[in-house]
Amino acid sequence: MARQFRLWENAQVVNLLPAAADAAGRTSAFWANIKFGHKAFLICEVNQGAANTVLFTPLQATSLAGANSKALSNPTPIAANLDTSQATGSDQFTFPTQATSYTTDAGVKNKMVIFEIDPAEVFDINNLVTTGWSYLGVSTGASAAGNITSARLIVFPLRDARQNPPTTYL
Repeated sequence: MARQFRLWENAQVVNLLPAAADAAGRTSAFWANIKFGHKAFLICEVNQGAANTVLFTPLQATSLAGANSKALSNPTPIAANLDTSQATGSDQFTFPTQATSYTTDAGVKNKMVIFEIDPAEVFDINNLVTTGWSYLGVSTGASAAGNITSARLIVFPLRDARQNPPTTYL
């Protein structure tokens, strides 16, 4: 028998940017508190309808409202798939150089970019105690109205795995 594993008992899944047209770029209206997890995986997607690059930038902040938001303090591992379509693409990722942001190419394809966020390695830990850097959000750069972007966050594994784990909404 397979080992029991339920995503909702071992991880938090949070929608940081609902799918929307993204001509001017946008920033998370919601910031997730990731202090109850060991790592977070920020999954950014673009359904590219126009030939423009799209910049994704994970942001750290000190509150649920995004106070004091800024880019990550250190580079983080990134996985990118610049064509996720079944007809011409694949489900395989490439692994660009670690960075604090990622810009896609301009090809009109469906794309996925994943940032592996280990707070102890990429957040402002020098000021963690005084400012409480434990919130994560994302911003996108200006592109075109034909580009639909979205981002979700998976905080995993939780330090307190249970059927109703602690919320990221605090």
